[in-house]
Amino acid sequence: MQWEAISWTRLTEALVERIAGSEAEDGSPWLRVAVDGAPAARPAELAQGMAGELRARGRPAAVIGTGGFLRPASLRLEYGRQDADAYYDLWLDTGALHREVFAPLEPGGSGRVLPDLWDPVTDRATRSPYLTVPPGGVVIVHGPLLLGHWFPFDLAVHLRMSPAALARRTDAADAWTVPAFARYADEVGPEDAAQVVVRADDPRHPAWSGFRADA
Repeated sequence: MQWEAISWTRLTEALVERIAGSEAEDGSPWLRVAVDGAPAARPAELAQGMAGELRARGRPAAVIGTGGFLRPASLRLEYGRQDADAYYDLWLDTGALHREVFAPLEPGGSGRVLPDLWDPVTDRATRSPYLTVPPGGVVIVHGPLLLGHWFPFDLAVHLRMSPAALARRTDAADAWTVPAFARYADEVGPEDAAQVVVRADDPRHPAWSGFRADA
């Protein structure tokens, strides 16, 4: 893969420019964008920056973090609090994401999405109100291990980190999650699945793949 140095500001602008000129492949009036990356790669920051730039250009945008769609602790922590395979297989409630976010954005859908469902800290439903995304709007979903679930993304951005950088930049309390990302690389191949790959080993010096037609 060829890498080109880029600033986060220019990356955000390039992604928003592509989104502005894109339409959903299935005819949906909404665009669905993924920002996939380990917490150490800070996918939420890129997602929020993109949404802010879209809104500044008059394009409605909603940001949804997968951290609000984790399963209850009784299911998520069934095999203990530090099981990397459970983190990979069980933590994300993919069914809830499909039902509450992606189904309403299908052609003929209501555009009425739930921004979050479950608070993993209190282990209770968030009871957040629904958001209605107007036609022409963009929904940006961010979080780790996001690809490979058949979510109908129109554009997927993967924030890549080398194993050494991931281990170095992951908080010590979360070091047990690192093996899950090695499994993700082997089983899903996010660098091949995403249309845009960003090398995020050093947050001061990102580089990107450009828009990959083969993804």
